[in-house]
Amino acid sequence: MTHIQNKIALITGASNPRDIGTAICRKLACNGVDIFFTHWNSEAAWIEKFQQEITNMGVLCENIKIDLSNANAAFHILDSVQTKLGFPSILVNNAAHSTRDCYLELDAKMLDEHYSVNMRSTFLLCVEFARRFEKSNLDTGRIINMTSGQELGPMPGELAYVATKGAISAFTKSISVELAPLGITVNAVNPGPTDSTWMNAEIRRCLLPKFPMGRIGQPEDVARIIAFLVSDEAKWITGQIIHSEGGFIRS
Repeated sequence: MTHIQNKIALITGASNPRDIGTAICRKLACNGVDIFFTHWNSEAAWIEKFQQEITNMGVLCENIKIDLSNANAAFHILDSVQTKLGFPSILVNNAAHSTRDCYLELDAKMLDEHYSVNMRSTFLLCVEFARRFEKSNLDTGRIINMTSGQELGPMPGELAYVATKGAISAFTKSISVELAPLGITVNAVNPGPTDSTWMNAEIRRCLLPKFPMGRIGQPEDVARIIAFLVSDEAKWITGQIIHSEGGFIRS
């Protein structure tokens, strides 16, 4: 694989062999992009193995174990990637916090836990990326935020999650206008229900009939749309919430 000079991607939330962040790392590495990923609650042996897997694709790869609920996490992450690889031209805010809730269970602690990871870390990574981008020699930048289609229909039992993910959609649309003059595009991707780390056999049986293509979405499906959005072919796309769900039927 030919190394593409000056293409470095920062991907948050690559913590498991089956998760979306891991698939994104693999796909971008296949395209010759150097990879820096964050992880949390992962086995050290797997992280080492995964980093070697990415390196074997002919690109550079570094990582950091970090709790995104830390208010200074965004700054620590960007300091680390700049020190180890250089300044990234691609930021993929993939990491998320999610716990089941309902109106009987929702409280301040649960809201704060979702807010700190899903909103605060995402927003601070976006703005700090842009501030540092201005001082770099890069001409174009890409920010991709992950959302969950919460505006397309109700998600009962996920009140804190949908509230914080909904804020990401609103933030994406507004910051895209601010960052367009810098040459940075900002988009969000809703991948729909994806068979990553949270599905079991019962959930798969329930969801499969809702996919007219006859299969459930895979992490690799998400990775492909991310790879397109960070490419030169997508340089005219910004401020969009892209619903890449394979025709998922919500009714």
